[in-house]
Amino acid sequence: MRIQVRRTGGFAGIERRAEVDTSARPDAPEWQALAERVLASAPGTMPAGVPDGFRYEITVDGRTVYAADPRLTDDQRELISRVLKEGA
Repeated sequence: MRIQVRRTGGFAGIERRAEVDTSARPDAPEWQALAERVLASAPGTMPAGVPDGFRYEITVDGRTVYAADPRLTDDQRELISRVLKEGA
Protein backbone atom coordinates (compact mmCIF):
# COMPACT_ATOMS: atom_id res chain seq x y z
CA MET A 1 0.00 0.00 0.00
CA ARG A 2 1.32 3.43 -0.95
CA ILE A 3 0.21 6.32 1.28
CA GLN A 4 0.97 9.90 0.31
CA VAL A 5 0.31 13.08 2.27
CA ARG A 6 0.52 16.60 0.90
CA ARG A 7 0.24 19.43 3.44
CA THR A 8 -0.40 22.98 2.29
CA GLY A 9 -1.31 26.25 3.97
CA GLY A 10 -0.18 27.33 7.38
CA PHE A 11 1.19 30.73 8.27
CA ALA A 12 4.22 30.46 5.95
CA GLY A 13 2.37 28.63 3.18
CA ILE A 14 5.13 26.04 2.79
CA GLU A 15 4.09 22.81 1.11
CA ARG A 16 5.30 19.50 2.51
CA ARG A 17 4.97 16.05 0.94
CA ALA A 18 5.82 12.57 2.17
CA GLU A 19 5.11 9.01 1.11
CA VAL A 20 5.21 5.62 2.80
CA ASP A 21 5.16 2.28 0.99
CA THR A 22 3.91 -0.29 3.50
CA SER A 23 4.43 -3.40 1.35
CA ALA A 24 7.72 -4.46 3.01
CA ARG A 25 6.96 -3.21 6.50
CA PRO A 26 6.27 -5.61 9.36
CA ASP A 27 3.55 -3.23 10.62
CA ALA A 28 1.77 -3.09 7.24
CA PRO A 29 -1.58 -4.42 8.61
CA GLU A 30 -1.65 -1.58 11.16
CA TRP A 31 -0.99 1.02 8.45
CA GLN A 32 -3.63 -0.55 6.22
CA ALA A 33 -6.30 -0.52 8.93
CA LEU A 34 -5.54 3.12 9.77
CA ALA A 35 -5.57 4.18 6.10
CA GLU A 36 -8.90 2.40 5.51
CA ARG A 37 -10.49 4.21 8.46
CA VAL A 38 -9.24 7.54 7.10
CA LEU A 39 -10.57 6.81 3.60
CA ALA A 40 -13.95 5.87 5.05
CA SER A 41 -14.26 9.03 7.16
CA ALA A 42 -12.79 11.79 4.96
CA PRO A 43 -14.63 13.72 2.26
CA GLY A 44 -13.70 13.61 -1.41
CA THR A 45 -13.56 17.41 -1.55
CA MET A 46 -11.56 19.89 0.50
CA PRO A 47 -13.46 20.81 3.68
CA ALA A 48 -13.56 24.34 5.01
CA GLY A 49 -10.56 25.16 7.12
CA VAL A 50 -9.41 28.18 9.07
CA PRO A 51 -7.14 31.04 7.97
CA ASP A 52 -3.50 29.97 8.18
CA GLY A 53 -4.56 26.40 8.99
CA PHE A 54 -3.09 23.36 7.31
CA ARG A 55 -4.95 21.50 4.57
CA TYR A 56 -4.17 17.90 3.71
CA GLU A 57 -4.47 15.76 0.62
CA ILE A 58 -4.23 12.08 1.56
CA THR A 59 -3.80 9.54 -1.25
CA VAL A 60 -3.92 5.81 -0.60
CA ASP A 61 -3.26 3.59 -3.63
CA GLY A 62 -4.62 6.23 -6.00
CA ARG A 63 -7.70 7.20 -3.97
CA THR A 64 -7.57 10.76 -2.64
CA VAL A 65 -9.44 12.32 0.27
CA TYR A 66 -9.03 15.69 1.98
CA ALA A 67 -8.84 17.07 5.51
CA ALA A 68 -8.23 20.45 7.12
CA ASP A 69 -7.26 21.81 10.53
CA PRO A 70 -8.77 22.10 13.05
CA ARG A 71 -11.35 19.44 12.15
CA LEU A 72 -9.09 16.39 11.85
CA THR A 73 -10.30 13.12 13.28
CA ASP A 74 -7.94 11.19 15.56
CA ASP A 75 -7.29 8.69 12.74
CA GLN A 76 -6.55 11.45 10.22
CA ARG A 77 -4.19 13.17 12.66
CA GLU A 78 -2.36 9.90 13.40
CA LEU A 79 -1.98 8.90 9.74
CA ILE A 80 -0.83 12.36 8.65
CA SER A 81 1.64 12.59 11.51
CA ARG A 82 3.10 9.14 10.86
CA VAL A 83 3.47 9.65 7.11
CA LEU A 84 5.09 13.07 7.50
CA LYS A 85 7.43 11.69 10.19
CA GLU A 86 8.35 8.30 8.70
CA GLY A 87 7.88 8.96 4.99
CA ALA A 88 10.32 10.00 2.36
